[in-house]
Amino acid sequence: MHQHSKIKTHAFIAIKNLHKSLISRLALSLFCAVATTQFTPAKAANTVYFNYGISEEFISVKELQTIADTGKIPDNYQRYLKQLPPEQRSLIIEALKQSTKINFVTLSKLLNTNIGSKILQDLSKVTIRKDAEGLQALRAALVTGSKNGELSIIKFIQAYPSENIRIDIKQAFEVLGNLNKSYQQTQQFVKAISPQLSGQKPNLNLPLDPSQLGSGKVQLEEFNWNDQKRQRQVPVDLYWSSTATSAKPVIILSHGYTSGRKDMRYLAEHLASHGYVVAAIEHIGSNQAYQIDLQKPGIAPPLMNPKEFLERPKDISFVLDELAKLNQKANSPLQNKLATDRAIVIGHSFGGGTALSIAGAELQIDYLKQRCQKDLTSVNFAEGLQCKAAELPENRYQLRDPRVKQVIALNPTSSLMFGKTGLQKVEIPTLVLASSEDKTAPALTEQVIGFNQIPSPKWLVGIIGATHASVKDPNTTMEREEKKQNSVFGGGEVVGEQAADIRKYMKAIALAFAAQMTPEAKEYAIFLTPEYARFASTQAFPICLVTQLSPDILAQIQALK
Repeated sequence: MHQHSKIKTHAFIAIKNLHKSLISRLALSLFCAVATTQFTPAKAANTVYFNYGISEEFISVKELQTIADTGKIPDNYQRYLKQLPPEQRSLIIEALKQSTKINFVTLSKLLNTNIGSKILQDLSKVTIRKDAEGLQALRAALVTGSKNGELSIIKFIQAYPSENIRIDIKQAFEVLGNLNKSYQQTQQFVKAISPQLSGQKPNLNLPLDPSQLGSGKVQLEEFNWNDQKRQRQVPVDLYWSSTATSAKPVIILSHGYTSGRKDMRYLAEHLASHGYVVAAIEHIGSNQAYQIDLQKPGIAPPLMNPKEFLERPKDISFVLDELAKLNQKANSPLQNKLATDRAIVIGHSFGGGTALSIAGAELQIDYLKQRCQKDLTSVNFAEGLQCKAAELPENRYQLRDPRVKQVIALNPTSSLMFGKTGLQKVEIPTLVLASSEDKTAPALTEQVIGFNQIPSPKWLVGIIGATHASVKDPNTTMEREEKKQNSVFGGGEVVGEQAADIRKYMKAIALAFAAQMTPEAKEYAIFLTPEYARFASTQAFPICLVTQLSPDILAQIQALK
């Protein structure tokens, strides 16, 4: 995702990389390449006309390429550019210089869906065109321009099937200013409440350090269970140690969209070393391998089956069934050590939404359908992903599993899929984590507003400076996230060693939360307090924890709506 981009909105399901990079560049390409006067497939654009109010200027594609290569505007265009604010001038130059790696097969699939058509319609608002072929031309330019695996504004223009392109500059920047609106609102929200986050660290007398490994030697066994009823494979990594006991709940890990079961490995090993049995599930219909399949030419799966919103919670229930069988298996090292009737689910991103679903939050598809019919260009990746659920046949779904007694939702998707009242039906203690720099699932709309609807007992943790992938295992995020270009829609992830303090706090609070279902509850309660959050804060990552939103914070939220 990138500096305000309308397409990004629904590349939501095309793949995170596409969503996080192409779309930003593309939205910026609205500035200089989205419309034309005639649809002539045999030709390619060589001149771009810019309309700004009653004035019009034009520039050749060759000159645009020179600007992209040098970063300098020719003298004969300086007078025209002075009509624009300085920040818009900089945005134009930056947009021309950037390119985005993208799989054109996946892009083509996206643009040929109903959602893709809506994206094109939104983008076409900045075009000035006299014929009815604008959407087809726009689609063709995007796909053709990305055939070598990389898309830029120049390549987009060169692939556009017409000699001339006309852009309404004012409309283009209006569109850009509305992209990933939730992230922008989150930044305003954090700025408004920042005075409340200051304060000296308390001097706590702590009974232990919950971020340290336990005494158990961790073991890992991999399973590939088959749910015959659903004809679905459910791979699972099972972590446990010599200190495993049925006095402690089983913990299930649910990964995010296009991720995998290794994404929270550090947390699984930490909890296992303290005597918990942890099952990390692979949701095969929305994991990283599925994303890779999307990019293959020829016959390939759809962007995502909307049934994943139902199948993921069912994966968890199925794994609990299989663990119950394992608990009774003779000669198993885990025989009589699996408390499957007292489980905790920890989910990240789409997995966080899965955790809330199995906690009792009601999927309210009727509300989501209404929202996903309008203003799609302003949505973020999380909202776009949730819009996929609009294809489900029923209006309401209840997926609660009573064996799940607590959940932790890390950067969850929650703004649309649960409607206006679905989160009010959560029936168990819930901890929600939000990151101030999360561009994928912006904190204000995806976590903070929804948290206010969840019944108590509940905890909201906010980490200033953290990003969407900060809580994930460094072994799965370093290569995947660090290479992504920074923009308003994605990239710039704080991962690896940079996020060590964040993961340290995650280990502490996850262990303390799980301990609330054990005889050690009282000893660990201190770690679920605002005081410990301030104690664990660093200069780079201030942490706050609340159990209710204060009137001041609610007022700030209302002011941003």
